[in-house]
Amino acid sequence: MPSPVVIILAAGRGERFLASGATTHKLDALLNGKPVLWHVLQAVKSSGLNWHLVKPEGGTRGMSDSIAMGVQATSGASGWLILPADLPLIHPASLQRVAAALREKPVAVPYYRQHQGHPVGFRREYFDSLTALSGDFGAREIVRDSRLCGKVLDLSLSDAGVVHDIDALTDLRLAQRLLNARARRMSG
Repeated sequence: MPSPVVIILAAGRGERFLASGATTHKLDALLNGKPVLWHVLQAVKSSGLNWHLVKPEGGTRGMSDSIAMGVQATSGASGWLILPADLPLIHPASLQRVAAALREKPVAVPYYRQHQGHPVGFRREYFDSLTALSGDFGAREIVRDSRLCGKVLDLSLSDAGVVHDIDALTDLRLAQRLLNARARRMSG
């Protein structure tokens, strides 16, 4: 079975980040001297999975619209991993684990210490449901309905990067501390 495509959602306006006192869009904010989006793209590229970036001019009406656009643009894929672009600490191995989990169940949801994270994976049979999404609710209802039918694999991961998103300046500062700690562990 071919690998699913990672849909990177980068079309949001980042209003909460700006409201927290930031002077730039959260995806352009610097983390270790590189934009947040750069970190996400590096992780996705390192995973070896195909990917598609949803970053239309002027943004979309919400996360659901971005998901629908990304899935529609990659309509030949075997499935999709829906990844918000504000998760700069995610490990490539986490992306690979979610992709592999789709061999077991049609929906895969990663968790870190009982906190639901991203990317959420969907197999090909969810194409119609995903492309019909609109608004700002994401695919929560699809996951909920699938869970009721026993079609969801909950995947416990040891990667805080699946839950650590950047919504405010405090999140960016915490991400910097976590990256610094990771670098110290790797060098020591």
